[in-house]
Amino acid sequence: MVEKRVASRALVPSFHVMNILDRVAQLRAAGHDVVSLCAGEPSGGAPAGVNQAAAELHASGVSLNYTSAFGIVPLRERIAAHYQRWYGTKVNTENIAITTGASGAFMLVFLAAFNAGDRVAMARPGYPAYRNILSALGINVVEIPCDASTRYQPTPELLDEAQAEHGHLDGLILASPANPTGTMVDRAELEALVAWCDAHGARLISDEIYHGITYAPSSEPDARGVSAVGVDPTAVVISSFSKFWGMPGWRLGWAVLPNDLIPGVDALAGNVALCAPAPAQHAAVEAFSEAAYAEGDAAVAEFAQTRAFLLEALPRLGWGEVAPADGAFYVYADLGPWLSVWESSTAYCAALLEEAFVALTPGPDFDAEDGDRFVRLSFAAGYDAVAVAVDRILEFQARHAR
Repeated sequence: MVEKRVASRALVPSFHVMNILDRVAQLRAAGHDVVSLCAGEPSGGAPAGVNQAAAELHASGVSLNYTSAFGIVPLRERIAAHYQRWYGTKVNTENIAITTGASGAFMLVFLAAFNAGDRVAMARPGYPAYRNILSALGINVVEIPCDASTRYQPTPELLDEAQAEHGHLDGLILASPANPTGTMVDRAELEALVAWCDAHGARLISDEIYHGITYAPSSEPDARGVSAVGVDPTAVVISSFSKFWGMPGWRLGWAVLPNDLIPGVDALAGNVALCAPAPAQHAAVEAFSEAAYAEGDAAVAEFAQTRAFLLEALPRLGWGEVAPADGAFYVYADLGPWLSVWESSTAYCAALLEEAFVALTPGPDFDAEDGDRFVRLSFAAGYDAVAVAVDRILEFQARHAR
């Protein structure tokens, strides 16, 4: 029998946090009380109006058929109004594509915007799915090493260095707030990156799924984040209902597309997934009600309280350098002296989960070169869960102190 082969595009690294979630489920099934701070899953759930709309929709017995590839018009209209509300920016409904989560948007946009062999830059540390999806599509990933000196964000100078070393860059993925660091770029920094991309013919892909989960005073300009769609009409913006609206399992996101990508994304969407989940689309119209916005802001207020508690607790944890958590709900920290006890963050996190039943994510998911010094702690689970976790981490570390 001739041996069958597995496509090389499938040989990307797994998303380690998903393996950790599997182990969390196993430990819970065995009766252990596990505090999971490894995933970006807001604990509050969807807004009440969204849940009610979904319940009424399913109870009505209406037939839930395919929608158009770009999604239902009422939802796209609400998203367009959202950009006017938060950013004062006009977005045409025709430029909005509803997708199967932000992940589906990345796949469609990468397919439409880049050819195999193109080079796309991203910050390191950064969200691993960017790198792994691009690699699976035969697109070369150019990782930009970022650290505290640039607040873990790319700069035009770093892009110059990367292009000199690797050759012409066809795209840049920017995340603000970023995963895993939570850092953001301000308007001037975004404008500088847009200018660099324009000057070098690079496509800007702006990941804005954490917009709204920010900690600057609401009176400040751009308090919810700066959207690239208001700065560069050729940029692609990707967002989601998963974070501010607390709907990760609904698998619903969107892309704001420049005109030249609309036909390609439309054709690809109709072939790849036909449409995003129809029930989620219809219910998500209610995510843009006044009540739902208020619920989202209340959730952010709790994140802020939890973040303040966690930042106050960091000296007691005795970790090292911590990325400034401007937004999102993560703390990305060097383990500092604890690396003399555990040789890596991977070993630290494995021991912490098995002994203290606290799940964190080790840094190699986000940075294959330097990440084994770092852990990412998600405080999306809420204040009570984080408070319990901190106590357990302190007890765990005390047991292993040298």
